[in-house]
Amino acid sequence: MKQEVIKEMSTADLVDRLEEEQKLLTKMKMNHAVSPLDNPHKITETKRTIARMKTELRRRELEEQNNK
Repeated sequence: MKQEVIKEMSTADLVDRLEEEQKLLTKMKMNHAVSPLDNPHKITETKRTIARMKTELRRRELEEQNNK
């Protein structure tokens, strides 16, 4: 998921999507441990997407603190 798409999402949507991505990552790791995935690069992509989401949430949190 691109950074531009993440920035456009509302905070509530972002939190929900983050939870879904984390569940997906856990599931992919388990499946990969049992039998190799067709494309193991998907795990890396999912990790990066989660990091982007967490970064955006943190940026919004800091922005709120600075506006108070």
